[in-house]
Amino acid sequence: MKTDFKFSNLCGTVYRKGNLVFTPDGNSILSPVGNRVTLFDLVNNKTETLPFENKRDIRRLALSPNGNLLLSVDELGQTQLVNFRKRTVLHYFNFKDKVRDIQFSPDGKYFAVGLGRNVEVWRSPGYTREFAPFELHRRLAGHHDDITHISWSGDSRFFLTSAKDMTTKIFSVDPIEGFVPTTLSGHRSSVVGAWFAKDMRAIYTVSDDGAVCVRRFRPRGIEENLVFGEFPREESGKPVSTIWFTEHRYYTMLSARVQSASFNAATSLLVLGFASGVFGIWEMPEFNKIHSLSISRKKINTVAINPSGEWLAFGSAKLGQLLVWEWKSETYVLKQQGHFYDMSCIAYSGDGQYVATGGDDAKLKVWNALTGYCFITFTEHTSAVTAVHFTKGSQVVLSASLDGTVRAYDLVRYRNFRIFTSPTPVQFNSLAVDPSGEIVCAGCQDTFEIYMWSMQTGKLLDVLSGHEGPISGLVFRPDGLSLASSSWDKTVRVWDVFDRSKIVERLEHNNEVLALAYRPDGKELCASTLDGQIHFWDVLKAAPTGSIEGRRDIAGGRKQQDKRTAANNSSGKSFSSLCYSADGTAVLGGGNSKYVCLYDRRSGILLRKFQVSKNQSLDGVQEKLNSKFMTEAGPADLIDSDGIDSDTEKQVDRSLPGVRSGDKSNRLLKPEVRTRAVRFSPTGR
Repeated sequence: MKTDFKFSNLCGTVYRKGNLVFTPDGNSILSPVGNRVTLFDLVNNKTETLPFENKRDIRRLALSPNGNLLLSVDELGQTQLVNFRKRTVLHYFNFKDKVRDIQFSPDGKYFAVGLGRNVEVWRSPGYTREFAPFELHRRLAGHHDDITHISWSGDSRFFLTSAKDMTTKIFSVDPIEGFVPTTLSGHRSSVVGAWFAKDMRAIYTVSDDGAVCVRRFRPRGIEENLVFGEFPREESGKPVSTIWFTEHRYYTMLSARVQSASFNAATSLLVLGFASGVFGIWEMPEFNKIHSLSISRKKINTVAINPSGEWLAFGSAKLGQLLVWEWKSETYVLKQQGHFYDMSCIAYSGDGQYVATGGDDAKLKVWNALTGYCFITFTEHTSAVTAVHFTKGSQVVLSASLDGTVRAYDLVRYRNFRIFTSPTPVQFNSLAVDPSGEIVCAGCQDTFEIYMWSMQTGKLLDVLSGHEGPISGLVFRPDGLSLASSSWDKTVRVWDVFDRSKIVERLEHNNEVLALAYRPDGKELCASTLDGQIHFWDVLKAAPTGSIEGRRDIAGGRKQQDKRTAANNSSGKSFSSLCYSADGTAVLGGGNSKYVCLYDRRSGILLRKFQVSKNQSLDGVQEKLNSKFMTEAGPADLIDSDGIDSDTEKQVDRSLPGVRSGDKSNRLLKPEVRTRAVRFSPTGR
């Protein structure tokens, strides 16, 4: 069996946090999803997740103007330099501080990095591997609080830095005669962004209270606006004394705070995203409002404009939304949203074209496996979706939920055409459909019974009782003659659905059974137990044919709050999801761990062990914890030291009277790395 596996794509998440970046041609957009980067091709309607991983969640992205170099910076300032066209990592570098913003100059020779209150200008590296490709050109200071935004002039000689100290500063890349670094003040709140006009005759600054200032450059005492960058001289040869002054001050007149802003110099469009989920477009310098629209229930964390100024991209971190809007025709080019909470279950359609996912946010999403886009979201459930299943023809998808219903959805008309319920309210956590699509079965976790309905009529046909613990898994034999169920009562039971006079087979185990799966030919059944073993049974003889000891293979890393080392910890050392390969020669297993294991069925040998993620922003990825990050108050990673909300990168609210430094006992929570479900494509690829 071939085992040269290659990571291909990431579905389920379209944006987590950080900034969005358009490619130079304006046809694609780069979005940070955790510690990876996904490329959305808006013209060919495809997605691609780039093969490299950062150590932690990505905070900033920067793409060079020619589209060759990509810089991806994580939360702690560790950076990867990537050859974007070849998708290869050229160099790793650490800025040793949290990067607030990073921008390439328009000529591509330099990039500016905002580190705390300081800004550093670095020479752009080449496209080949070098020993030390990063070379510091200048380090500049002067702000009294963290930098929020950096932007360059069109000729790449000057750049602007905005900060939380309510000022904007003008710096030059190299010392220029007649120019001194200038501070622009006048805002009453943190400055979100500042940009040069295309003709260099104005600077536009925006603060988070909605104030927009238009600033002009002129000689002192003379009312004549100059082009910035040309410094006139007197007849004696001395430079003329010049000043920046505020020509106009405009207000957005919206009660919500400005969270993000972007400016397109070619079209003079200013786009602002607000905390209320509204965005607005204004034409500068007259500040004429073109239109505004509410696109989200939560704050808009990032805004980007493509080079031609036609498409606007918005990201909302709280909901995981990514939207691309064409403002002239007022239509969506792209509208995607991931699951709000954990994804709990997954299923492939019979032809392998579609993937259905259910989440703890009570949503069922169907994704196109080829393009990576979600094309329909069903929101009828009122509690977490625990199981999903396609019928054989892939025209119907079913979902079971903790709200006590099983729902059937038509994928032709996109509607919920059947709801299956039990006589008394129960919570369903497993689901099975027979190969003909006529019989639907669901197991519950509170009454330990299995309910059976007719797909045609929606009526309850039978209730299968006998288990003495919560049902953990249900699966029909591929020929549809029998139903197997696993339970926490340490048994797997095989039921003859169509002839109830037959005796129910009991397959006894030594531990609680967590998952089960039939081999595609229907002659073998495998079940995983709490002690980390996978047991194999001959279905016709009801006899065990072997087992695999997977406890050490699936054992994961050490969590921040664990008192024991990863080797001595007993939790998470079992498979909660099992699946046979399409030809039945291999078994895939996953659980509450960072690993997914692939075993050869005949020999019982571990073929391959995949690590789901190397993202250290997730709990349980590291094997060993570093004692220097342990403080008296607990792990340093979980202490909110700088009062920055990690989801939004904005200052946490201090609006209570007398509050200066926020809640010292506040702790950040890390999501755990785990695999809730594993599935092979029916095509075997």
